[in-house]
Amino acid sequence: MLSKVKDESLADQGRTSYEWARSHMPILDNTIKRLKNSQPFKGITLGFCLHITKETSVLLMGAKELGANVAACAGNPLTTQDDIAAFLASEGIHTYAWNDETNEEYDWCIEQVLNHRPLVVTDDGADMNVKLHFDKKYKSMKILGSTEETTAGVNRIKAIEKKGKLRYPVIVVNEAYTKHMFDNRYGTGQSTIDGLLRAMNLLFASKRVVVAGYGWVGKGVAARSHGMGSKVIVTETDPVKALEAHMDGFDVMPMSEAAKIGDIFITCTGMRDIIRKEHILKMKDGAIMGNVGHFDVEIDSDFLLNKSKSVREVRPNLDECVLQNGNKVYLVGKGRLANLVAAEGHPPEVMALSFSNQILSILYILKNHKKIGKKVIRVPEEIDKQVAVDALGAMGVKIDTLSKKQVAYRENW
Repeated sequence: MLSKVKDESLADQGRTSYEWARSHMPILDNTIKRLKNSQPFKGITLGFCLHITKETSVLLMGAKELGANVAACAGNPLTTQDDIAAFLASEGIHTYAWNDETNEEYDWCIEQVLNHRPLVVTDDGADMNVKLHFDKKYKSMKILGSTEETTAGVNRIKAIEKKGKLRYPVIVVNEAYTKHMFDNRYGTGQSTIDGLLRAMNLLFASKRVVVAGYGWVGKGVAARSHGMGSKVIVTETDPVKALEAHMDGFDVMPMSEAAKIGDIFITCTGMRDIIRKEHILKMKDGAIMGNVGHFDVEIDSDFLLNKSKSVREVRPNLDECVLQNGNKVYLVGKGRLANLVAAEGHPPEVMALSFSNQILSILYILKNHKKIGKKVIRVPEEIDKQVAVDALGAMGVKIDTLSKKQVAYRENW
């Protein structure tokens, strides 16, 4: 089987979305055009486990243009845009993805990509990497290396490395400055607000928005919520990040206190059990919860969806849960990634930086996998800087350069 998508007739609609995204991703487009003549991926099979969106389609089509045989599946059961999946399949990219997959179907799709025997895999959340390490079917498969896109996946990969079980090098694209400072902060910040607005269509101004986690994603969500006129409360376990949130002008308190007064709750941590049963029972009538961490473990969605008096969908991607105490609380996207389930994910401009890092990191693995060894590394500094230079060029921004005297001054003790 070369592809499995929901509706092949959506391919033309997907092509239009792809063209729109590519026209707004000149950074990535320039990277692809710069490498195209050399065909650096010729004869190489690449496997991708990413959210199948219009932005991702530019990366996958770019990899194909650079000579790769490309196989792709979704990085989450609910984040595939079916028109994009149909378009990719029509272009000869082996695509196994559709929106609203069951857990079994999601797992099957990952296996189909691995059955193409990719030499390098690009992952978002590490589900593909975990299968490569712990599923007996794939433990002997030749893999030169992997790249990882998101914080939750990086944590899992580092746990594998810590146990001494890492089979190949992994470049954590998530920790590139040109990824987390822009994609995580500006991309997730904007797309999270977009997702919640589409789900609830309520006013942010004057409401207390509780942001759980003040990493780059939390910073972006807090800043955008504040920009919409919200009163932002931050919850944290890291004292340095909590101090930063306080110094940025936000209220900081434990979730047990924030639960009593918040109107909208957004989890951004990459950790499990952030909003638990005891927090939900303290919430006021009408409270709304959404998650933008990679996995649906941050909010106790099992308690909300299975232990409430009643559950009904009152708007697309918004479930009303009537608790045993009579209060009504609301869950966006069943606790999955609200910015992708209820909206379209990151804008193309910021994904262009992330995916330029991906293309260049895959190329780096192909050239240097033996030298890297079986360990987790950051994106090499020269790649990060090249992406920043490309971004500035695409945006028409010029900067100063150091003179010879300045370089000498910097280097003289």
